[in-house]
This record gives sequence, structure tokens and C-alpha cells, in this order.
Amino acid sequence: MSCSSALDCFIKNYLKSYQDTLSEFPRYYPLGEDSICIQGTFNADTDDTVFWQPVKRDNVADFSNVEHALNIQLHQDIHAFYGQYFSAPLPFTASFGDGELLQAWNQDDFENLQQNVIGHLIMKKKLKQPATWFIGVLGEGDEMLTVNNDDGSVWIEIPGEKQRTKLAESLTEFLESLSPMIKQPSKPVEELPHTVDHPGIWQRIKTMWDYLLRKK
Repeated sequence: MSCSSALDCFIKNYLKSYQDTLSEFPRYYPLGEDSICIQGTFNADTDDTVFWQPVKRDNVADFSNVEHALNIQLHQDIHAFYGQYFSAPLPFTASFGDGELLQAWNQDDFENLQQNVIGHLIMKKKLKQPATWFIGVLGEGDEMLTVNNDDGSVWIEIPGEKQRTKLAESLTEFLESLSPMIKQPSKPVEELPHTVDHPGIWQRIKTMWDYLLRKK
């Protein structure tokens, strides 16, 4: 099975789990960010939850601009993982713990994602560490889920450190090991004196990078 097909299967199971358990779509706090994923009307002036579902793009987006900017060849799975859908973060449970998969909520979010990937890759280069790119977070701490760009394996990584625990030989194998988690959304709480540009998991990623920059 390819990474693309594995992601399709996980998302299909994710939606089915919500329908079977709650008889509704998942809920999410968009914090004023519109998206094709939203089911029903959207009011940017409220901070209520919305019902949503992942929406597959007509054309798969890619990271060719990131590759060009950094003169790097990214593992092909990055295009399949991030370029297929618009989606909110996807909570999961697995034998190694609970976490969330990162996805782009809208096109602006996708472009923000590309910039964050560039920042991550530049930081890895400065630290003289192998190139990786993140796909989500694990637990409630500072553990990221990252892909080794050389061979496509999936690891747990702490910001500023090398990948430390291998979880799967490939992103396909990793996605096949996950089970959807039925989880009520938590409204992001801003702890730093800046504007949260993107809701949910983006705040987690930004908090981890702020920690790394202070540490270095």
C-alpha cells in the first residue's frame, strides 16, 4: 500500500468512527479561519466549534518550492501526506501513545506549513543533524513525530535533538498502525503574547519551536 492509500484509509476510518460513535461529523475550533472542510454555515466573528470533514483536493499539492528554495530533494511521501487533503488535525491512538497528525486547514495554512518545513529543515542543517520533516505531535509534551528524509522512516523527535525512537520503517507502515481517536475539541489557549495565526496543532508546533529558539 502507498502512503496516499494509507492516508485515505485512515481518514475513511476516522470519519466512520465518528459516525458510528456520535452520529455526527468531528468538531473543531477554526478561530476565524474559513475552510472548505466546514460543514454548514461559517461565521468568522464567533469562536464556536464547527462540524467538519477532510476534503480531498482536485490536484495534489507539492513541495517543489521548498525543494527549490533549499536545494534539497524531499522524500516523495511529503507530497502524498500533505498535498492530498484539506483537513483539521487528526487525533489518533496507537501502541506507542496518543497524538495528532498535522494537516492543512486551507490554502493559507498549507503555505504556512511550507514555511514551517523550511524553518525546520534550516534548523536541522544548522544543528548538523539529518534532515527531517514533521507530521504531527505525540502526547501533551514536546515530542514531535517526524520523517527521516533519507529513508522515509518515522520517528519521535524532540526539538533541537536528533530523532530518538523509530516507530515505523515508512509513513505507510506508520499510518497503518494508527487507530482514530474520538475526541472532543479543546479550544487553544494562548499562553504567549502574540497572535495565534493558525489554531490547534499549529500552536503546539510553534510553542515547541519557540522553546528551541530560546534554548539555542
